[in-house]
Amino acid sequence: MWLVVGLGNPGAQYAHHRHNVGFMAIDELARREDCAPFRSKFSAQLSRCRLSKGGDDALLLKPQTFMNLSGDSVQPCAAFFKVPSERIIVVHDDLDLPFGEVRLKKGGGHGGHNGLRSLMQRLGGGDFIRIRCGIGRPPATFRGPVADFVLSNYNSDERSKLSECLSTVAKTVLDIAARGLPAAMKSRNTRTKKKRPKPPPQHADVSKVEKKGASSLLALATRRGQRPGGEDQ
Repeated sequence: MWLVVGLGNPGAQYAHHRHNVGFMAIDELARREDCAPFRSKFSAQLSRCRLSKGGDDALLLKPQTFMNLSGDSVQPCAAFFKVPSERIIVVHDDLDLPFGEVRLKKGGGHGGHNGLRSLMQRLGGGDFIRIRCGIGRPPATFRGPVADFVLSNYNSDERSKLSECLSTVAKTVLDIAARGLPAAMKSRNTRTKKKRPKPPPQHADVSKVEKKGASSLLALATRRGQRPGGEDQ
C-alpha cells in the first residue's frame, strides 16, 4: 500500500494558490484512477483506490490542518494503515524549481517548507518520497515577501500550463508504483535535465574584457547571444 499526500491549505480562498499544487495533483490523480469519493478522516480528506499501474492499493490524502500542521494528519493515517515512510509519497510546491518542472527525490531536509517541516517532526525524519512541483521564484516585478508569493494565485499564463504539470505528477506516482523508485527517479529526473536549457556563461569572462571598454563587452555578449545588463541567475 502507498500513502500519497498532497500538501496545501483547506478552504476555497486557498484553492488556486501556488502553495496548493499538492492538493491539485491529488485531485488529478484521483480523477485519473477513478478513486472512491473523498471522506473526512484523520483531519484530512481521504480517498482510496487500486492503481492502474502496479496494481497496488493507494491512499490519497489531503490534510485539512493547514500547511504548518500537515504532520498531525499524515502521521496518524500512516500509523493506522501501517504505511512505512518509504511508501509515503508527498507532493509539494518548490520555489527552487522553475514553474512547471517536476522532480523526484527521497529523503532530505525541509528547505524552509513548513509542510515538510511538520511531516518530518511527526514522522521522526524525512525518509519519505517527495515529488517536487516547481512554482519558481517571485519575478522582479513582485512586491512583497516570498510568503505572499506562494499564497497567491497562478497567473493566466501559468494556469494554461498547469494541467501538464499535474498530469506529470500523476504519471510519476504510477511510475513509482509500477517500476520502483530508482527507475522512476532516473527516468523523471533525466528527462527534466534534458528539458532545462543550459544557462549562459556568467561573470567569468566579463573580467577579461572590462579594460577594453564597453564596445568590447558588447561584442563579446553579441557573439554569445547575450544582452548586456541581463539579469543574473
